[in-house]
Amino acid sequence: MLFPQLVRIVQKYVEEKIAPIEPAERLDLFLSPYYGWAIERLVESIHPDTLQSEAPEVPRYETSRGPGSTADVDSWTSKDVREVVKSHVNYVVADTSKWEQQAAYILDAHPSVEAFVKNAGLGFAIPYIHNGEAHDYIPDFIVRLKTDLRAHLIVETKGFDALADVKTAAAHRWVAAVNADGRMGTWHYVVARKVDEVRRALEGFRVPSKAVKTAP
Repeated sequence: MLFPQLVRIVQKYVEEKIAPIEPAERLDLFLSPYYGWAIERLVESIHPDTLQSEAPEVPRYETSRGPGSTADVDSWTSKDVREVVKSHVNYVVADTSKWEQQAAYILDAHPSVEAFVKNAGLGFAIPYIHNGEAHDYIPDFIVRLKTDLRAHLIVETKGFDALADVKTAAAHRWVAAVNADGRMGTWHYVVARKVDEVRRALEGFRVPSKAVKTAP
């Protein structure tokens, strides 16, 4: 049932989106690296139509691996580290000179954060395709939110990255699939290109304050 739909999508893509420049021909799309680019665009864009009652995309779990845990983190590093309170790992390992340390400070102090961890040594990665080849995207932080004990936020502190759009699209697809499955709770993803954007992102998950009333 799905294959005829994919054939029509690919035919339309080739006819409308591929513009060969002479002496190249449309058939050259099957040469490297062009076929890889085409596969990448199509995989990013083709999703189940849930509005038409199609089943949503769900994750494929590795049968040889169970859920990851911060208890598995045990490594040495020569990079700069910072002590934090709300992480089950004793240090935050920084991959930048200031950016990630500032983000970690905000996460550690924000009232919406129950716990967080720098994604170093966890083995947590989001798969994506680039130039027709599979790669792993390793986002910066994983945050457990107070709004729901099973709600998590993936935070990417992004400087310049030529593949930023590709990785972001892969992350949103990963989040949608995991949320559709439901067994791993609710997940969110945000990209922060400035320090203040980390705080603003967390504000959207702030736990509402409870009114205090005095007895008459």
